[in-house]
Amino acid sequence: MAVLTELERRLPADRVVTDPDVLRSYAHDEAEWAPYDQPVALVRPQSAQEVQATVLACIATGTAIVPRGAGTGLSGGANAVAGCVVLSLEKMAAVVEVDPLERLAVVQPGVVNDALRSHVARFGLWYPPDPASSPWSTIGGNVATNAGGMCCVKYGVTRDYVLGLQVVTGTGELVRLGRRTAKGVAGYDLTSLMVGSEGTLGVITEVTVRLRPARAPERTVVGYFDSAADAGRAVTAAAAAGLTPSALELVDRHCLAAVDAWKNMGLSADAAVVLLGRVDTLGAEGDAEAEALREAFAAGGATWSAVSTDQDEADALFSARRLAYPALERLGPVLTEDVCVPKAAVPQMLARIDAIGVAHDIRIANIAHVGDGNLHPLLITPAGDDAARVRAQAAFTEIVAAALDLGGTVTGEHGVGLLKREGLERELAPAVRAMQAAVKAALDPHGLLNPGKAI
Repeated sequence: MAVLTELERRLPADRVVTDPDVLRSYAHDEAEWAPYDQPVALVRPQSAQEVQATVLACIATGTAIVPRGAGTGLSGGANAVAGCVVLSLEKMAAVVEVDPLERLAVVQPGVVNDALRSHVARFGLWYPPDPASSPWSTIGGNVATNAGGMCCVKYGVTRDYVLGLQVVTGTGELVRLGRRTAKGVAGYDLTSLMVGSEGTLGVITEVTVRLRPARAPERTVVGYFDSAADAGRAVTAAAAAGLTPSALELVDRHCLAAVDAWKNMGLSADAAVVLLGRVDTLGAEGDAEAEALREAFAAGGATWSAVSTDQDEADALFSARRLAYPALERLGPVLTEDVCVPKAAVPQMLARIDAIGVAHDIRIANIAHVGDGNLHPLLITPAGDDAARVRAQAAFTEIVAAALDLGGTVTGEHGVGLLKREGLERELAPAVRAMQAAVKAALDPHGLLNPGKAI
């Protein structure tokens, strides 16, 4: 094929893979039932110049390009289209620079989130965005989807920490966007435009991120609830009290049981739903904030609540929150939602999710970054049960509709990818969608960057 000839001409021989078994393993991300096809090649570049050479080869032959990080996405954003080149950035995994004075780091896109956090900790610094996939997901993928995580309720999402980018554009140019300074308003903010664009506007080859000083140890507050709606009322109570915890997570009994069965962590909870809050304010003020959060849990209807005095137990509960999705996957296919609603609407949204599960006879487990209204209901189906799959997909659509009805959005952090395109059409006005299409046409005039995704 012409594109293989071009790639082999422009790149070292070991960068291009055509083995069918390997290609199949790179053809999709973790999104259940999102369509994908067979790529013609996998390219694993080791420099920005090799990314540029790959894009130029694809432009020369009219071949679609699907950029990919670790493949941990849950919306189909990294799924291959027929005859495309999958461009994996996994080999570009160097922390190029840490500047303690400016509190920034320069990293390649294949750096794993937790690896960056560990690296900058040596300098007394901290990178806050922490998606549940942080032990596996890469910074490039986090930037592409504007990933959030547990800390974002207080510290913001990936976009808040991206100062600059190096990007290969849809015309094959290698450009730098953004800055290294604390302030700067020269021209349009093209850096922020790239964040969350899911590989449809350019291929990220380097990221400059803002860092914060290392923070104090956190206090953990735990509450048990009889229902997700009760837990939602506790979240509303916390917001009404003016509290901004460093984390506020919801985990239900299904998730805890699945994690315990998998990892034998000795977890137990005499509750249908557990709220996990954390406070990182120093000293007596932090003690008072933790107690105020516990009181908000009680006001919301907690059957039991406490400020934890057992750090190991608290850490185990938060570890269970991170492990919930892979643990539930062991039970059967899991279709993962990612809606976000205003905090005041959280109790009603959680109640609607429960009702939708009952109406469609689908088991729904709930995890959530509930402090900012970002809910992740997990629709679990038995393997090979096509009828259950159809019911789950119908429930998925109804959950999206419910979130929009309550003033929310179809995706808080996983991205639109393939699974949320129908919901996006409902959320955005035609004029706004036309603006997005115009931006895409300007930056990717050949229409080769991750076609069919995000917009």
